[in-house]
Amino acid sequence: MPLPAVFEMENHTIGEVRQIVITASDPWQGHNFTGLLVVLITCAATLLSLIAYLCSRLTPQARRESRPSRAWRDLSLLSAAAALAVYVWGCLHLLFLEDQELAERCERQRPAGTPTLVGRRGDFIPLRLVCEASNGHDYSIVIPGYINPTVTVLLLLAFTCALIAAVLRYKWRTTTRGNG
Repeated sequence: MPLPAVFEMENHTIGEVRQIVITASDPWQGHNFTGLLVVLITCAATLLSLIAYLCSRLTPQARRESRPSRAWRDLSLLSAAAALAVYVWGCLHLLFLEDQELAERCERQRPAGTPTLVGRRGDFIPLRLVCEASNGHDYSIVIPGYINPTVTVLLLLAFTCALIAAVLRYKWRTTTRGNG
C-alpha cells in the first residue's frame, strides 16, 4: 500500500498498545540512513577514482609529459580528494548512531539556559546534526567542529588551483598555436 505524500505525526492508542507513527513532518529527524548510505558509497567511489587517477600521474611516462598546468590540475584534484575524504569522515560519525543516542547527546550538550528541545534536523551541506530549542536557537552535535571549515578551505584551494591550471593551459595553447 503506497504511503501518502504528506504525513503528520500521530499518536494512536489501540487497547493497551500505543502506536507512534513517525512521519515526514516529524521534528525529530536526523539524517536519513538510506540517504547517508548513498552519499557515503558515492563519495567513497569518487574518492577511490580520484586516488587511482592521481596515482597514475606518478608513472614515469606521466612525469615526462608534465607541464605546469597539469601539475596545478593534479593539485586541484588532490585538494578535492582531501575535501571529500574529510567529508566522508564527518558522515561516518553519523552512520551508526541510533535515535536514542542522538537524543541523549542533544540533552548532554545542551547549552546552559537553553529551554526544552523541540526538534532535531540533519543537513548534508554543511554537514551537521542540529538540535533545535523552543526559543528558536539551535546547536550542532556529533560532527566535529573542524569538518566543515576544513572542507571549505580544501574546496577553495581546489577551485583556485583549477583556475590557475586553466589559465596556464590557455597560455600554453595560445603560445603553441602561435609557434606552430
